Amino acid sequence: MCTTCGCGEGEVTVEGKAPHGHDHHDHDHHHHYGDVHDYGRGPAHAHAPGLSQARMVEIEQNILAKNDEYAAANRAVLAAAGTLALNLVSSPGSGKTTLLTATLSRLKESLPLAVIEGDQQTANDAERIRETGVRAIQVNTGKGCHLDAHMVGHAMERLYLSGGVLFIENVGNLVCPAGFDLGEAHKVVILSVTEGEDKPLKYPDMFHASDLMILTKTDLLPHLDFDVEACIAHARRINPRIKVLRLSARSGEGMAGWLGWIEAARAMQAAGQSAEMEG
Repeated sequence: MCTTCGCGEGEVTVEGKAPHGHDHHDHDHHHHYGDVHDYGRGPAHAHAPGLSQARMVEIEQNILAKNDEYAAANRAVLAAAGTLALNLVSSPGSGKTTLLTATLSRLKESLPLAVIEGDQQTANDAERIRETGVRAIQVNTGKGCHLDAHMVGHAMERLYLSGGVLFIENVGNLVCPAGFDLGEAHKVVILSVTEGEDKPLKYPDMFHASDLMILTKTDLLPHLDFDVEACIAHARRINPRIKVLRLSARSGEGMAGWLGWIEAARAMQAAGQSAEMEG
């Protein structure tokens, strides 16, 4: 579980296999009740019986520190393989998987590709990915509301990465995945125009942690009351450095910009690794 939302310690499976015997979330449950919790501005509130706010903060720091160790190990493996890893995050129903399958179909002839699919249950999305001919590992988190670096590390072991791009499709959730580094080069937050344009203000941690925001389903804009410019302004209020792309995976409009961004990210990573080796 994580102290952000109190998610349970559900059994984690990779492709239907039993857990590996490592307890990543091996700490107490904390549930938050009440009307308003104004974290960061209002007073702190502890709602776990027998635990002070200081103890809750300590537990969360320990969880994240342990996760960061696994993330660093993942990052080293990815660097050695020359693989760019992108962590795709969004709320449920944003069109992540549709965008991903459209992306894979366009890139699979020119690059080695692999996907780690995160969901609480089912292998439905992994099966959709495999229909494109790209390798995919399903990670089911049970009651857990996000992937963590330990889960991703085990999935990576079965993908035998060598260059190209690893796409990590996180569990649909705009809260907890913001705080968990998976070893990726970039978080990419996907926001559908069928959602509210104030999402960046409601879920600021996710948009602050992301390097790119993709507005999806733009082919539906003529039928919706969605203020694109207001949404972008909200995102840049939270994160002035965030880049923004608009696209429709269904129509193909804007996909070239997304593919160009991926290529630029690969080039930047390769240049950084070359500079590090020369140094």
